Amino acid sequence: MQIGFNLPVSGPMAAPDIMANIAQLGEALGFDYLTLTDHVALPDTTAPGYPYSTTGEFYTPDPGHRVEQLTTTAWIAAKTSKIRLVLAVMVVPHRPAVVTSKMLATIDVLSGGRLTVGIGAGWLQVELEAVGTTPFAERGAVTDEYMDAMRTIWTNQKPVFHGKYTHIDGLLTDPKPVQKPYPPIWVGGESGPSMRRAARIGDAWYPIGSNNAHLLDTLPRLTAGIAKMRALTAAAGRDPAAMGIVYRVKRHGMPAPAATDGCRKLFTGTVADTIDDIARVRDIGVTAIDFDFEGRDAVKSAADMKKFHMEVLSRI
Repeated sequence: MQIGFNLPVSGPMAAPDIMANIAQLGEALGFDYLTLTDHVALPDTTAPGYPYSTTGEFYTPDPGHRVEQLTTTAWIAAKTSKIRLVLAVMVVPHRPAVVTSKMLATIDVLSGGRLTVGIGAGWLQVELEAVGTTPFAERGAVTDEYMDAMRTIWTNQKPVFHGKYTHIDGLLTDPKPVQKPYPPIWVGGESGPSMRRAARIGDAWYPIGSNNAHLLDTLPRLTAGIAKMRALTAAAGRDPAAMGIVYRVKRHGMPAPAATDGCRKLFTGTVADTIDDIARVRDIGVTAIDFDFEGRDAVKSAADMKKFHMEVLSRI
């Protein structure tokens, strides 16, 4: 099982020296990958609306102060040497397919093949309407077509693709990604359309357990979600056993009330509970987990990462 962590790209820790230091610390501590999130333009984030917390508020302080995801990924690649770089997740409708395929291939080349492309269709209407060139209501179809176009571009010398939103006809688009046929694709989202997208094109399904509309916050709920994912993968004509399962943990190691199904929420409680949960989710098929050490204080975040390494990583 791989273990990753979320790199702070927003709030008071989104400063060049802090981001570089945290990335290098994670690499030195032996984390397998780091993740970078994607927002471009946010509304007043004091108003509830975030789907992945109980209150509807963003976990990270000052989320509107945020560096751009793909630019930062390329920069972090230059500051590290071996840790994998995971987009968690790239909102696909934010950027046109042809230019995005070029940017991602370039990052993969410059990083020596360390990129993992986590993707999602997006959920924030005002942001997508400000940033994107396609309708919010069509974001799922846009995501599917853009990913098909990008995979065509990455795997053909003179790609030809004609869809509703993307057209390219034999133009040269080198360089191709270092990883073949292209960087791994982790498909985020917990809804039916997101899961079907993962089943069709994903190397892994990448849910967050705390989505209030599709909770996967307890072992029984996550087990059922994975079983559904396996069935959808088989229905898509692909090998269910080959589908990775990556679980994104927004908060860990803190007391919390029981979930609405009466079970303890995954990764709440003690250090021993966290170690036990890692073993339990591994047993049901989870192949990677990433944890969040963000906050307002870079010194505290670094200390928390070192403590996690000593108390958890060194014991699993």
